[in-house]
Amino acid sequence: QVQLVESGGGLVQVGGSLRLTCAASTRTFSSYIMGWFRQAPGKEREFVAAISRLGGSPTYADSVQGRFTISRDNAKNTVHLQMNSLKPEDTAVFYCAASTSMVIRSTPQLFNYWGQGTQVTVSS
Repeated sequence: QVQLVESGGGLVQVGGSLRLTCAASTRTFSSYIMGWFRQAPGKEREFVAAISRLGGSPTYADSVQGRFTISRDNAKNTVHLQMNSLKPEDTAVFYCAASTSMVIRSTPQLFNYWGQGTQVTVSS
């Protein structure tokens, strides 16, 4: 069982930045692909970014490419999402997720464990 706890959300103005952190309670953190998803009101949960077990192969949704950066620290059992140039359409609850899949996929169903989410609101 893996417990994931997100932090770092909040209210930010258009063009601002936020850094989300996900802390994982597991002794085998490096065995999981880690990802970030988001869900806006009335919309389905959508893929944002993912990173491989050793920190390579960062993968991004087209909507955040060039603005968001995912990273992980296996020594601290954490994964981060640096979000720059935020837009109102980035407003959502952001979720951290862990996957035992062999390769990175953007499908939520392939992620086994989820955090409770952290709210990000971008005001114009």
